[in-house]
Amino acid sequence: MTRCPVGPTIPAMGLRELRVERYDGVADDQRILMLRGPITVETAPKFERAVHLEVANRLILDFSDVPFIDSVGLGSLVTAYVSHQKHGRCLVLTGISPRVRKVMDVTRVGDFFMTFATTWEAAEALANTGTA
Repeated sequence: MTRCPVGPTIPAMGLRELRVERYDGVADDQRILMLRGPITVETAPKFERAVHLEVANRLILDFSDVPFIDSVGLGSLVTAYVSHQKHGRCLVLTGISPRVRKVMDVTRVGDFFMTFATTWEAAEALANTGTA
């Protein structure tokens, strides 16, 4: 007898890695971190290191390629936000997927962050206003 799996086969979350790519923004004090992969208990330390090492006054986190975030990743994101605020720096998010947005909204974390649809919109807004 052959057993058929019920529902689609989904790879284990721990098998996906987080890649972080760093780019200069349109202004000297801007940096963009493009995140590729989930932010989870397994990948949060890499996310935290990347954000912690960035000293730009305006940091844009591009979530376009972040398929999901778990509670540990959400905690790391909030910690990054608080740290930036405490040091008078700005942190904004772009390209948030509906799945990640839902997690942020359900936990009311979404209220903390300024968000933009695209990284380009964020970079231009921050360059034109000085701060967000």
